[in-house]
Amino acid sequence: MVSAVIPGFTGLPGAVAVSHLCVYDWPAADGVRGGTPHLHLTCSEAYVVTGGRGSVQTLTTSGYEVTPLLPGTVAWFTPGTIHRLVNEDDLRITVLMQNNGLPEAGDAVLTLPPTYLADPGTYAAATVIPADATEEEQARVARARRDLALEGYRALRDAEGPEPLAAFHRAAAALVRPRLAEWRERWRRGAEAAASATGDQLDRLEQGDTSHLGDAVVRAELPAAHGRFGMCGRLDIYKGTV
Repeated sequence: MVSAVIPGFTGLPGAVAVSHLCVYDWPAADGVRGGTPHLHLTCSEAYVVTGGRGSVQTLTTSGYEVTPLLPGTVAWFTPGTIHRLVNEDDLRITVLMQNNGLPEAGDAVLTLPPTYLADPGTYAAATVIPADATEEEQARVARARRDLALEGYRALRDAEGPEPLAAFHRAAAALVRPRLAEWRERWRRGAEAAASATGDQLDRLEQGDTSHLGDAVVRAELPAAHGRFGMCGRLDIYKGTV
């Protein structure tokens, strides 16, 4: 039997993670203000719009779409969805993520031009924000990688036929392959363990066993970091959920 309480796991229900996002208002070459287009390979993501106004541009094998984002909107998408947040007026979002926040901990590939996707070293040199840099330098790097990703994004959006997008999918999968064992362990400790615990609780209740109810706990947490430079904007993150 799996323990009804997941040992060592302090995250939100179902191993979902949360962060608060203020979307970048930097204008891009096309005059649009917003974040860095990218996709996730194993995680779904949801946006709960808490303020402002904007949209999310998405690109999948089904085509290009624009979804308006207004306060109260909940929008979500599955792995493989290239997404670009657009900030029209102080867009603020609470982001919900699968797998203990894996989308912000590695499960993301930016839509850089193909030459930057050839190997992990080349990709990292174009995307990593130095942790020890000044805030001004971090902002410069974040904006530069956003603009570089937009070059690749526009090429994918304007491409004819399915092959350019399929080629990007293959390159993205190759980039993350060295980290898959780490991701699998994160999934086992989080989402898989949470689902197994629910199954165990159902088994206990069928047998009239309520002992797991005596293990109830309450947790609360404030953001562990404010204003971190993310892919789409400035992030407030929670240590226990990412």
